[in-house]
Amino acid sequence: MNSGPICAMVWEGRDAVKTGRVLLGATNPAASAPGTIRGDFAIDVGRNVCHGSDSVENAKKEIALWFKPEELVSWKQASHNWVYEK
Repeated sequence: MNSGPICAMVWEGRDAVKTGRVLLGATNPAASAPGTIRGDFAIDVGRNVCHGSDSVENAKKEIALWFKPEELVSWKQASHNWVYEK
């Protein structure tokens, strides 16, 4: 993460970690499906183009490395209640 500019972000929502991992693709780019970030933009594991937490517990630790609690903003989409049951 120190080889160039980065964009740190926090995603929230139902199964955010699991969904994020699907969007990123397999850790090994060669095993990543086309249409995933790693499948489309990465070649070698050692030069990975993205990182995503592998669990909610690790996400909490990693979020704390980059953000202060007051820097995080929770946002609720206007259509939330139409999309989610709870």
